[in-house]
Amino acid sequence: MLQTILGAGGAIGIPLAKELKKYNTAIRLASRNPKKVNDDDELYVLDASDAQSIDFAVEGSAVVYVTIGFEYKLSVWQKAWPTFIKNVIDACKKHKAKLVFFDNVYMYSSDEIPFMTEEARIAPPSEKGKVRAKLHETLTAEFQKTDLDVLIARAADFYGPTLKNSLLSELVVKNFQKKKGAQVFGNLNKIHTYTYTPDAAMATALLGNTPDAYNQVWHVPTTKEKISNKGWVELIATEMGVKPKVSVIPNWMLKLLGIFIPVMAEFPEMSYQYEQDYIFDSTKFEKRFGIKATPAAQGVKQMLAESHKK
Repeated sequence: MLQTILGAGGAIGIPLAKELKKYNTAIRLASRNPKKVNDDDELYVLDASDAQSIDFAVEGSAVVYVTIGFEYKLSVWQKAWPTFIKNVIDACKKHKAKLVFFDNVYMYSSDEIPFMTEEARIAPPSEKGKVRAKLHETLTAEFQKTDLDVLIARAADFYGPTLKNSLLSELVVKNFQKKKGAQVFGNLNKIHTYTYTPDAAMATALLGNTPDAYNQVWHVPTTKEKISNKGWVELIATEMGVKPKVSVIPNWMLKLLGIFIPVMAEFPEMSYQYEQDYIFDSTKFEKRFGIKATPAAQGVKQMLAESHKK
């Protein structure tokens, strides 16, 4: 049974390819520059903007996983995501493949951020959130109104060993490695739950291979430890053997930095997620499968062990 990952080279795509081997499946890795994760992976060079390329990538697949990430820029998201997801849906219908979409929490109302469940209200306060809300609407309409089997696996912000550009990695780990203080967004004392990328990949593979998991939304296992933004810095500092020196980056500075580093200009509209408690609840998954998230200290230890190899 062939299973295909669209966007196979990223923080979720790589560990997902490893996890799928547990299900004795043939795996096709489709991305702009695919590289084997397992020795027998099939590679496909994907043009995510081309419907025919997507169709060829999906052909023959029993399950298609979407873990692709477009450039973190609003104008790119607004242009790329709607067309891409339409082409993926059309291809899955044509080839009778199930669809697993890996998602984030941008579409949730800011009022839901202090405690998010799968039933959280869809009312995004950001423009990027509106793009994600439209994707959610499109995908749920498919499983409500058509024969296409769709599953949405949703995660909180990431941390983990395969993640190169997470906030914890870029602004905490790398700063400590440079003998500098850590930097964070928002309120240091607010809780912020993070999803460990190997947990997310494990859960996504399990869900994709569980027939009765389709046609609904799942939150992948995420720590229930109530760790603040400052607490994550302290966890990392303790493991690295450094002092937990930390400062907060204000929105005005992000906007200023955006003049020189364009991606920084994309962050201010998302700052609300760091200025209040951010608790991502995965009880539904835990009750269904009996699997809990990796403890935060263990995840941080593994993340740092991997960073030392680079």
